[in-house]
Amino acid sequence: MLRIEKLSVSYGTRRVLHNVSLEVETGEVFVLIGPNGAGKSTLVRAASGVIPLLGGKIRTNGDDLAALPPMQRARYLAVVPQAVALPPAFTVWETVLMGRTPYLNFLGQASTKDDEIIRTALQKVDALDLSERRVGELSGGEQQRVLLARALAQSTPILLLDEPTSNLDLHYQVSLMETVRQLARRDNLAVLIALHDLNLAARYADRVALLVQGKIKAVGAPRQVLTPDLISTAYHLPVQVVPHPFAGVPLVLPDSPTELKVES
Repeated sequence: MLRIEKLSVSYGTRRVLHNVSLEVETGEVFVLIGPNGAGKSTLVRAASGVIPLLGGKIRTNGDDLAALPPMQRARYLAVVPQAVALPPAFTVWETVLMGRTPYLNFLGQASTKDDEIIRTALQKVDALDLSERRVGELSGGEQQRVLLARALAQSTPILLLDEPTSNLDLHYQVSLMETVRQLARRDNLAVLIALHDLNLAARYADRVALLVQGKIKAVGAPRQVLTPDLISTAYHLPVQVVPHPFAGVPLVLPDSPTELKVES
């Protein structure tokens, strides 16, 4: 379990997160939604330990993650960051090997066990055939799968993803989210994802948290949070929410553009 307790974060004098509390259970895909500037990416970065906390705790199994040394924290959680530039000359295998850094010996040498874990991680994201390719030769969707494999190679019980589907076409968006959901179920991972796409959240999340101006406005199953009132208010956009014709989940549709008002 990942437990975030009364988390507050500031950038200078600007408060970005205000006493945010949530829990992500093992085997669960928990999705953060909210308009631009709501604090979704900040929450993911704070949970990963890369930015300091103004207040609150981030815990797993009773341990305060912020108090742990970086190498020890890296054994608890792995991160798939947003739009990261991978070293283009590295091979896919070398890139995924970076996920084993918390476990390598003082010479940085990979063992047979490390090699097995890397191979398994690549298989899980259907990228084993890319092992010898240079990262700079890959498409954006392929690179995103490599990033996910690198995170899986860390062998952590918690997985954090920051806008993993941005800049991907529809095929890769669906493929990535299907893979993440399968990993959560099969490997019993606690998965926290920041997403812009409300309909991807509806399709793949077990629970959703709506974040607005650094505060949690609603938490629950997609059908409880993706309502016309909550989404229209949060995004300042009139929407309709109808049942998806095949999946049975909420489908969020913007109302007619003629009803929109341009703010001066």
